Amino acid sequence: MRSKRRIWITAALATSAVTGVLVFEGVTGNSSVDTDAKSGPAKTDVHATALKVDGDGTSATLGKRDTKPFSMLGITWTDPAAKVTGAVEVRARSAANGNWTSWLPLDTDIDGRTEAGRSGVRGSTEPRWVGPSNGVEVRVNAGGKVSAKLPAGLRLDTVDPGRSGTLNADPAAFAADIPAADATTDPDPSDPAATEPPAPSDITEPPAEVTPSDPASPSPSDTATEEPTPPASVSPSPSASSSPAETLPPAPPSTVPKPPITSRAGWGADESISPEAPEYLDAVKAVFVHHTAQTNTYSCADSAAIVRGLYAYHVKSNGWKDLGYNFVVDKCGKIFEGRKGGVDRPVLGAHTYGFNRESTGISVIGTYTDSAAPSAVTTSVARIAAWKLGQYKGNPAGSTMLTAGATGSNYAGTKYTTGTKYTFNQISGHRDGFNTQCPGTKLYGQLPAIRSLAAGPVTGLAIKSVTGAGLSGTTYYTKSTVTVGWSATTPSAFISKYELLVDGKSVATTAGTATSAKATLAVGSHQVQVRATHQSGKVTTSAAATVVADQTAPAFTTKPNLALRTGTVNTTAVPITLKWKATDAASLKEVRLTAPLAKTYGPTTTSASHTAKSGVATGWAMTAYDQAGNTAAASVSGTPVIVQESSATKTGTWTTKSSPSYLGGKSYSSSSKSASLSWTFTGRSVALVASRAATSGQVYVYVDGVKVSTVDLKSSTTKYRDALWTKSWSSSAKHTVKIVVVATSGRPTVTTDGIVYLK
Repeated sequence: MRSKRRIWITAALATSAVTGVLVFEGVTGNSSVDTDAKSGPAKTDVHATALKVDGDGTSATLGKRDTKPFSMLGITWTDPAAKVTGAVEVRARSAANGNWTSWLPLDTDIDGRTEAGRSGVRGSTEPRWVGPSNGVEVRVNAGGKVSAKLPAGLRLDTVDPGRSGTLNADPAAFAADIPAADATTDPDPSDPAATEPPAPSDITEPPAEVTPSDPASPSPSDTATEEPTPPASVSPSPSASSSPAETLPPAPPSTVPKPPITSRAGWGADESISPEAPEYLDAVKAVFVHHTAQTNTYSCADSAAIVRGLYAYHVKSNGWKDLGYNFVVDKCGKIFEGRKGGVDRPVLGAHTYGFNRESTGISVIGTYTDSAAPSAVTTSVARIAAWKLGQYKGNPAGSTMLTAGATGSNYAGTKYTTGTKYTFNQISGHRDGFNTQCPGTKLYGQLPAIRSLAAGPVTGLAIKSVTGAGLSGTTYYTKSTVTVGWSATTPSAFISKYELLVDGKSVATTAGTATSAKATLAVGSHQVQVRATHQSGKVTTSAAATVVADQTAPAFTTKPNLALRTGTVNTTAVPITLKWKATDAASLKEVRLTAPLAKTYGPTTTSASHTAKSGVATGWAMTAYDQAGNTAAASVSGTPVIVQESSATKTGTWTTKSSPSYLGGKSYSSSSKSASLSWTFTGRSVALVASRAATSGQVYVYVDGVKVSTVDLKSSTTKYRDALWTKSWSSSAKHTVKIVVVATSGRPTVTTDGIVYLK
């Protein structure tokens, strides 16, 4: 059978041209979009204790005492339009360890008239989450002004958010015909002066349904209240639901994806305490950002309990019809459904006094006056704001005109008059619409970044790597296939897709969560870019990277070759020089020596010093690599041969000397002018080996009968087996080397240890 539905349409009043509000009873929109584990309703308990007010009415206290378990608290008073101009401070005792907190301030710059006109609506501080506690102390003062008086009906409200079991169930629609739960009032037995208990209507009378206004309070001179809509009837009783339930018209689609949202059932909302039907706006023109619960030290595992605490405080302590905010976000970025009626609907909330009728409210759990909100927060706030505004063709980076529903002012001093239109950013802070610091100076300063995230385009997009290619300067080189990696400062949640562009054409498309893509390139030079599409449809293209596809191998223009070099000679280590030259048409990367040992040389290096074992043929293998990965190989082999001095053809007088420091244990020494030694060999490089000291003389060196050098054997330090003169040829051939004693004056003696040649 269809149940009855009632629709209230609020006409614009002559003095406040406000948008109409629809009240649908017995229906609801889409409550949630994520796959949260739905939680069973949690029973929340609110206990109210009257404060002791001093004789002149300028201060109030509640002595230190034991309490029933609670995790959230706040101070409330009878008149929702009244305000505490001084300080409200509390202390709580931890139920876990019995330690007391320091004195904690409670924010007072809110307005209890958010849902004025309801029976039992009370003024209040912002609620504060203190975690599981079982003791409390309160002190309140009116600000030190003689004329300042505290409002009547001051009481402490403590909230136990209860525990919620987990079950797999669909989101529950709002309940009908269930009376609102009452706050339990606890008198202060230790304070005989606590003579002003809360009025019965403050605690026990279910509030009547009206149009919500704002939680923040105006200045004392701002006495006008937001115009209420005609009261909507209580949800139909079971007897009135004999016909099938009617549903709302389809929710408008958004231009951007819907973020995951934890439903009311998911955070354990007890729908029985707020049985009234949700009310709907014509559209959402703006989003107001708030902060709440006054602490950043909570665990995100407690976020659902905090939301339940806010819900209970707004309903049972403030006397509102439901949680005031449309959405709540914790510091880890989890989004919670706030006021009932469907997250995809334009539900009328109670969050920004005077401007609730055309807006939605997002509150972040925490205090962001001195601390910036984490990126998880700004991301989630931007996502939910973009989605809601996208349902009504809004622009998160744009502005809109809102009609004031109350006379007042904002934090910057701008005055608002009921019925007058004012310009707002479509994502604004609470302080833009009301005289409050909310959402805190730091979070308010992050609103431009939130607007940018929500509106796009993608920022900080850049290519970070080209895998499968070598980099030389600013150019990449590859054979063919590359994997291009990128990054962006915009979180992936806002990015619809990435495209890899080659010479301006898309060759690969990925999800917005991707950070790389592959491309196969034709031979030649290419411009590679990444294009990111924001969920808004705006496009950003990265700077181009030059990538050259090269399949031509490098070349050894000078093949590897060996030559003897100067240095100490041993039978196991003869000094040699390995030479080569490699080039590449595109870009040479390196040359690697792979045998008889492994070494890597840069593209401009053309020689290296090594040693080789005498009498053994050693192969030297090299590979040239270009930046694209193409290779070319070349090698050379050589055998160093030590020829003793005793094998020489000699003239003149030579003396044999013995020492383990000499090659073979012996050497020749002579001081006779023109005495000579000569060796004939077949090879491509030769070195003269001698012993040297400070008194050593000189020799003339002849090659194939031609004098080529005068070699001085003098050395400040004594050296043995020192190759001090070398000669190389381009190819192996038969050569004769002869040395002739100069008989240098004062140091005529020379000592030779033979020669080494390379064959």
